[in-house]
Parts: sequence; structure tokens; C-alpha cells
Amino acid sequence: MVAPGIDFKYSALEGYSEQAATVMPHAWKAGPQTELLYQQLAQMSNGGTVIISVPSAPFRCPPGPYERASLIAYYLKHSKPKSKVLILDANDSFPAQDGFMEAWQSLYPNMIEWVPGPKGGRVTQVDARSRTVSTGAGQHRGSVVNVIPPQKAGDLADRAGLADETGWCPVDPGSFESTRQKGIHVIGDSSIAGKLPKSAAAANSEAKVCAVAIASLLAGRSVGDPSFVNACYALASPTYGLSIAGVYGRTADGIVPLPGALGVSPLKKPAAYRAKEAQDANGWYQNIVADSFT
Repeated sequence: MVAPGIDFKYSALEGYSEQAATVMPHAWKAGPQTELLYQQLAQMSNGGTVIISVPSAPFRCPPGPYERASLIAYYLKHSKPKSKVLILDANDSFPAQDGFMEAWQSLYPNMIEWVPGPKGGRVTQVDARSRTVSTGAGQHRGSVVNVIPPQKAGDLADRAGLADETGWCPVDPGSFESTRQKGIHVIGDSSIAGKLPKSAAAANSEAKVCAVAIASLLAGRSVGDPSFVNACYALASPTYGLSIAGVYGRTADGIVPLPGALGVSPLKKPAAYRAKEAQDANGWYQNIVADSFT
């Protein structure tokens, strides 16, 4: 069983590269990149614009760019209130969109602007020297530019012959065995497993299903039709939580959401409800870390 994670398709975005990322950080892998983004935000003058460029799906953590925009706006509201966040999105929708929009209107009115792909949100070129990004609708210059590049399976997947022409690893939806390399099972962000999102919760669920499948195959038994669970929490502020949850099953069409088993945070809830979901988010994080690593 392998979990190669993700890597970036730098060449898919004209002007972007590992060198450009030292000026326009992606911060999509923790470490120096996240520290750099933090430093740039701290050094930005009041009244500046933070640009977040979102690639076409699929990518790691589907709600992530919008949670990031929310928490950057939280920081700006309290420290640099004349500033704004511009989200240039290659997609025409995003997870928990109505919930995020409601949160932004309530918490950060006129501070966050989201531009979908069909309306000029798809970034096609970047210039790190001028901190400028180009779309079909024109150019945008930011004080801080967070470019999240198109993604693919990690380099290990390429070297092992697990990835196909899409850049991801196709797998059997019951066992997660690679359809390209028999005997190797691929889980996590690098695999293409039907409608399962590239989230930590989904990867955790995949690992358990995969372990059972491998044991069954070694014993000469059928892997059956497993179910999968996904739960994502996102913070619009430290005390404003949103959630997405779903149960997925293996069908003739691959892994798909089970009828009636998908849900998102309801709209128009009081502050106490949002605060409870923020607490639940912290509890979820502690639980999944303990379950995955201890």
C-alpha cells in the first residue's frame, strides 16, 4: 500500500515554477511555503490586495482555498481593515459555497471577492516579478499572491508507473489496487477513486478499506462492496465553523455518494451554532490525528 500524496504541475501555468513560488507562494505543502505566506501577509501594508489563485479540480482539500481566504480576511479585518481578498477560481462552484458566501457577507462584507472561471477567474499566466496574474478578463496585481497550482499524484507515483495521462493514479474502487501495476494499492490524494474527495477523512477511510481488501485478497476472498465516510470542517473565523459530510459506496459507476447521505452546514443559523461547529472542527482534527498516527 502506498500513499504518494500530491505534486504540482508547475508547467501547466505559464510563468509559474519552483522559483516563482519563492515570490508567489503556493503554501499547499506545510513548511517553508506556509511560513513565507505568513511573512508576506504580516509585511503587507494596510489597503493591499491578497490574490488567491485556485486551480481546476481535483486538488488536495477541496474547501481549503475558501477556508484560507476566510482566515486571511479575519486577520486583515483586525489588523489591516482597508485590505481585501480576491479569489480567482478556475472552477465555477466550490464545496459549501452557500455557507461560505453567507459567512463572508456576515463577517467580512465587501472584503472578499470571488470570481468563478466562466467570469474571468481562471488564471492562465503569472509574472512573479510584478506579482501580476492574467486571466481571460485581464490582469490583476496583488500585494500578496497565493498561487495554488494545478496538481497531480506525487513524484513516487510517476516513477513507479502508477499515474496515467491525467497525472493521477487509477485504482480498483473496491480494493484500491492500481489498474496499472498489479499488486500495488494506492490510497489518499494521489488516487482517482470515483467521487471521493481528496480530503484527510476520505484518505483515512480509504486506508481502512484498503487494509481489509488486501487481507481478503491474500486469503482468497472477495473484497465485497465497501462504504466510505468523508467529513470536512472549515473555519470562516476561529468561532465560525462549517461542515461537509457524506457516505459513499461502490456501485457499477464506481465510488459515488449514497442517496440522502450527503450534507452541509445549514444556512441562517445563530452564532452559537457556528461556534459549536468550530469546536467540532477542533475535535475532529484531534481525533483523526490520533486515529491515523497512534
